[in-house]
Amino acid sequence: MRGSHRPSLTTLVQRFWSSELVTAPRHVLVACSGGPDSMALLHCLARLSAKLKLRVSAAGVDHGLREQAGAELGLAAELARSLNVEFRCLQTKVAPGGNLQARARAVRYELLEEERQRVGADAIATGHTADDRAETVLIRLLRGTGLGGLAVLPPQAERRVRPLLRATREDVELHLARHSVPFARDPSNLDTRFVRVRVRHELMPLLRELSPAIVKTLNRVADEVAEVPPTSASSLALPRAHRSVVEAVVKSQKPRRFRTSDCKEVLVSLADGAPVLTELPAPLRRPRRPAGE
Repeated sequence: MRGSHRPSLTTLVQRFWSSELVTAPRHVLVACSGGPDSMALLHCLARLSAKLKLRVSAAGVDHGLREQAGAELGLAAELARSLNVEFRCLQTKVAPGGNLQARARAVRYELLEEERQRVGADAIATGHTADDRAETVLIRLLRGTGLGGLAVLPPQAERRVRPLLRATREDVELHLARHSVPFARDPSNLDTRFVRVRVRHELMPLLRELSPAIVKTLNRVADEVAEVPPTSASSLALPRAHRSVVEAVVKSQKPRRFRTSDCKEVLVSLADGAPVLTELPAPLRRPRRPAGE
């Protein structure tokens, strides 16, 4: 019996493009930092562009946080040039301080969105892999998210596509080695001050020991939660009477309030069509006047 072999990264990307996208873009801007995932993504999409009838542009963001970033983006520019892909380096300055990764990510996507509009691309393609998605599910759980918060990194959303989502980090490494694609490694990905780094290098190896299929399992959780209607995902943990309030708000498009069993007041409103539950502060009580005043 012939043994099965794992599909190549190019095959996984091609499958993704034909089966995972609601609307396949005709022109994508690849977010490429010079790291392994984004370099593999740029290489794959450029090689598949004729078959997918796809135009590919690329850009990378220098956040002004590390001296090495310029050289890393230089690698990305060289690869893009060898693939006949237009590449631009976008410069910005993110101040050091708290919540650094989140702030840098927000600025990065803002600049990439401006570049997407400039080149006329339909979507931004990012190099998120199945491993990234599994880590994000765990981070959300560690932060105490509800069910709806586990529907992370969908294949396509908000003019973003994630063509490597069904590939693992191992698939990426094999592709880079097979095609001799150069890449750089961001040293911040080893900095254990960041929660994601600890999840990646401490928690995930332990979970793989206990369950070798943990990445696939966590991705399945994200897929299944994404299929739950927003009303259901937001109210599954509520008693039946309170779920009916949430459903009434969605139907009427008007906010309502209810009181929980421990006498807390909750406002149910809508944001982008999805119900949002907000606990309201208790009203201030006036001090009682002494008798006789």
